Amino acid sequence: MTPGIAAAGVRCMMMRGGTSRGLYFLASDLPETSARRDALLLRIMGSGHPLQIDGLGGAHSLTSKAAVVAPSPDQDADIDYLFLQFGVGQATVSDRQDCGNILAGVGPFAVERGLIEPGGESTTTRIRMVNSGSVVTSTFSTPGGVPQYSGSTAIAGVPGTAAPVSLLFAGTAGSTTGALLPTGNITDVIDGVEVTCVDNGMPVVVGRAADLGITGQEPAEELAADAGLLDRVQSLRLAAGQLMGLGDVSGASVPKTTLVSAPRDGGMISTRSFIPVTPHTAIGVLGAVSAATALLLPGAAGAELARRPEPGHPVDVEHPGGHLLIEVELDTTQDPPQVRKAGVVRTARKLFDGTVFAGSQP
Repeated sequence: MTPGIAAAGVRCMMMRGGTSRGLYFLASDLPETSARRDALLLRIMGSGHPLQIDGLGGAHSLTSKAAVVAPSPDQDADIDYLFLQFGVGQATVSDRQDCGNILAGVGPFAVERGLIEPGGESTTTRIRMVNSGSVVTSTFSTPGGVPQYSGSTAIAGVPGTAAPVSLLFAGTAGSTTGALLPTGNITDVIDGVEVTCVDNGMPVVVGRAADLGITGQEPAEELAADAGLLDRVQSLRLAAGQLMGLGDVSGASVPKTTLVSAPRDGGMISTRSFIPVTPHTAIGVLGAVSAATALLLPGAAGAELARRPEPGHPVDVEHPGGHLLIEVELDTTQDPPQVRKAGVVRTARKLFDGTVFAGSQP
């Protein structure tokens, strides 16, 4: 492996991005090969132990994430962002998905590390999400040329307020599978359950909560204790993975599964998401974009439960932690439907900046 890097430590910034927490690295500070990089990061994260006791992971998938950032060779982007999802009790790492929450911290991190020049009171940068090739435009506060993390924007699932980070996505349709509707159908029936498989930034299987025997209003802890439900979710996504052209997804974090029910708090739809089988305490940004996209398609599974917003208004996605406001606009007059716009406002905060030391090889 690379004993020199491991012994000397690695420059690392921990940030909260949206409702996730992750470790942010410059690609140049890590081993060049992906195998050596991943082996080092698994030790830094402490994956392979349920508490990640010998690393910086927080014993949860939402806090076992990393961003690897570098200048982009793509003329349509300024910086590259590779997202890595780590297992907790298992020493696994996956690059098969994007993460819109960790993405929120990438722009400020790039300024902190001198990869891009700040642009006055606010900075706008183009970020290529390496996992999918999609490009997002990120705008964030930089008064005095320094990222500002304090502000008045609140997001559900995060205590307090912080400065807003605006994310406008491009090229998200078919991000992983190559098609907005990867099975070629608005609906499919899997294990007797009608679902809509969609990929607008994240491969997601959308189904009605009632069809899996729940109300869709249960807290995440209650869902996590329902072994029968989790088995059905896993069976559903394994079959959906094959239909979506993803192959055997038993060891992958995608597709995600989102079960929907009628909104209860003024939103468009109520959601319960699984990553990939663990119930999410909120909902991922790109997972929400994909789920909302499905529900905007006439005839989609659960579309009859949704309260569509007025044109020009954000889509309000209810989840266990509150609400997520996103922008999704489709042209359903075309076949297949076309994505006109997708975006979201998140927040991010720097938690620490320093040197991290990897544990011994497990």
